Amino acid sequence: RAQGEGMELDALLHTYFGTENLDTLEPAMLANGIERLRTAFGLERDPGRRFALWVLLHMLGEAPDPRDAFKDRATQDAALRFIGSAARTDEGA
Repeated sequence: RAQGEGMELDALLHTYFGTENLDTLEPAMLANGIERLRTAFGLERDPGRRFALWVLLHMLGEAPDPRDAFKDRATQDAALRFIGSAARTDEGA
């Protein structure tokens, strides 16, 4: 993998949860990681990193509504498209 290609999922999982396999976590450890992730999302100013953190929160069922999470319409629309795409993927599984 090339470095500098944005935030990779396994790196995010390791950073906030200490593992890449969330199934191995105790509930308290998962909750702590989610809280750290929420805090990082709230503090992040880089648009790409902020979107990546939101995607991970969405995958965990903890993301704020895109209209509340992002100020600019283009990012809101991208997040809404992601939600739709993820829903279609889940339906096909």
